[in-house]
Amino acid sequence: MSTRTRDTLGGQAAIVGIGATEFSKDSGRSELRLAVEAVRAALDDAGLTPADVDGMVTFTMDTNPEITVAQACGIGELSFFSRVHYGGGAACATVQQAALAVAAGVAEVVVCYRAFNERSGRRFGSGVTHREPSAEGAALGWALPFGLLTPASWVAMAAQRYLHTYGLTPEVFGQVAVVDRKYAATNPAAYFHGRPITLAEHAASRWIVEPLRLLDCCQETDGAQAIVVTSVERARDLPRPPAVIAAAAQGAGRAQEQMTSFYRDDLTGLPEMGVVARQLWRTAGLGPEDMDVAILYDHFTPFVLMQLEEFGFCEKGVAADFVAEERLPINTHGGQLGEAYLHGMNGIAEGVRQLRGTAANQIPGADRVLVTAGTGVPTSGLVLTGLAAPATSVGFAADSAALAAPATSTGRTTAATATAPSPLPPPPLIPQTGDPQG
Repeated sequence: MSTRTRDTLGGQAAIVGIGATEFSKDSGRSELRLAVEAVRAALDDAGLTPADVDGMVTFTMDTNPEITVAQACGIGELSFFSRVHYGGGAACATVQQAALAVAAGVAEVVVCYRAFNERSGRRFGSGVTHREPSAEGAALGWALPFGLLTPASWVAMAAQRYLHTYGLTPEVFGQVAVVDRKYAATNPAAYFHGRPITLAEHAASRWIVEPLRLLDCCQETDGAQAIVVTSVERARDLPRPPAVIAAAAQGAGRAQEQMTSFYRDDLTGLPEMGVVARQLWRTAGLGPEDMDVAILYDHFTPFVLMQLEEFGFCEKGVAADFVAEERLPINTHGGQLGEAYLHGMNGIAEGVRQLRGTAANQIPGADRVLVTAGTGVPTSGLVLTGLAAPATSVGFAADSAALAAPATSTGRTTAATATAPSPLPPPPLIPQTGDPQG
């Protein structure tokens, strides 16, 4: 996909299988075993076998090499294998690369996966403790000496500016946390199943880095998620309803850094997500008013608000009201705040479930879903649709001013609260102790 023109990838590939382990705080097994369990589950879900797979994609951060996972799963020869950089920003890009491989005829069935023991092993929230010298790490040299050592501290800089610019208080971030936890409470697979929160509980949670409180920060998770991609033609013959990849995009903005892009003219938005938004709307022939569900990367609540504004769902500075009024179902699985933190891969799976009609918190008639990847870093996104969902040309302009225009009324408030049981059994939960938020 070009930043200037519509691409031809949309509609050529589909997600046909999803599989995950349970989401826990101590898996008790290796990251390789987690990856293998998720991949096998995804292939079973797709009605495919390891012998069908000829491509694999993961994150540069994943400790499980593609060839090692393939060997452990019983997968044979590979004609395509790839990795995507920038942490959670890679999530939707793994699916994009899989779709590109399928569309180009480089591979027929590609598995995307992410596995880690992020709570019981290396905890990303603990921040930078050691880093080998590199050009990439040099940017952090302008922040680390002054105490900005953790992801929360990096996000807090942008969050504080957002509040100052729009005359808001930290309580607005609680709207995101409350909605995520509401959906998690009725999702049996979520770590915070049965545990909704209120705005008062959000405001009473302890400070992590002002203006971020504990309940503004995602949890830490042990687990794995895998996704199977193949052609739309082949998908028609498989047992599950496919989630067609109507558009897929990556994006990096000007003066882009990893979480520390503090030297831009404006810190109140996410320019890299704006790059993704313009590409997705252009290629899908859709706009924000056409979406039935949005699965937005939520490692920190402020960046959910900024994403809504970058994608044009509402005007700048008013996203908290948009969330509070539930104008659009957001993170119906509970997000990374409520279900699990798996670098956004579980969010893609939720988008697929919504299109299949099997989500724990099913939105009636959901046929178009927006999914985003990590924020504050070079990132990616997807528009997924049902097999029969027609693209609706909305004449969306490619400039940021058009993306910031308020969305039309969708009348989805009632649908946002609707629930339906999933006919598919959720993975078992493992009880945990200790700090529940991570």
